[in-house]
Amino acid sequence: MKKYKKGYTAGVYDMFHIGHLNILKNAKKLCDYLVVAVTTDELCYSRKKKYPIIKLENRMEIVKSIKYVDYVVVQSDMDKIRMILKLGCDVVFVGDDWKNTNYWNNLEKELKKYNVDVVYLKHTDGISSTILREKISL
Repeated sequence: MKKYKKGYTAGVYDMFHIGHLNILKNAKKLCDYLVVAVTTDELCYSRKKKYPIIKLENRMEIVKSIKYVDYVVVQSDMDKIRMILKLGCDVVFVGDDWKNTNYWNNLEKELKKYNVDVVYLKHTDGISSTILREKISL
């Protein structure tokens, strides 16, 4: 039996790469059921001031096809607590590059009130959608 019943993680998953796969694989090792939220094009733009290269429907289809993923949902806003509680998750997985940021420190405190843990998974250095965009532009 794994430590957690239902896990949650979210991301844009643009230009799916090994860093994305590592997060999903490592999250699934710790939970029985993994829910992955894929960020809408509009939310991505509002946060990063750029649209994903791959459209939402295609990114969702890619994520759905990964063997570590049990269920895929759309992330259309940043209200993670509402989504996590709605889905009945007992853990949230995020890359350790977000550890000790104000946003995640606050979210972690709020989630504790609902007995939801936050687990920081090792970030894969040297790869990101931003790095891929830069390489394509060369």
